[in-house]
Amino acid sequence: MPKKKKMARPYSRDLRIRVIRAYQNQEGSQRQIAQRFQVSLTFVRNLLRHYRTTGTVNPKHHSGSQ
Repeated sequence: MPKKKKMARPYSRDLRIRVIRAYQNQEGSQRQIAQRFQVSLTFVRNLLRHYRTTGTVNPKHHSGSQ
């Protein structure tokens, strides 16, 4: 039987807020902000898109089956 992959925990709310504030304050490009906070560029892009769409920094809810 194959092992189930563990889902990575979402980044903290604090980190999400700091990333968004840094971008809003024009503290660098998305790539520079990703490097500064040691997260992927994809995370930064998706977080900013999620924030613009929903107005929240909360991670998306994932329902998992067990």
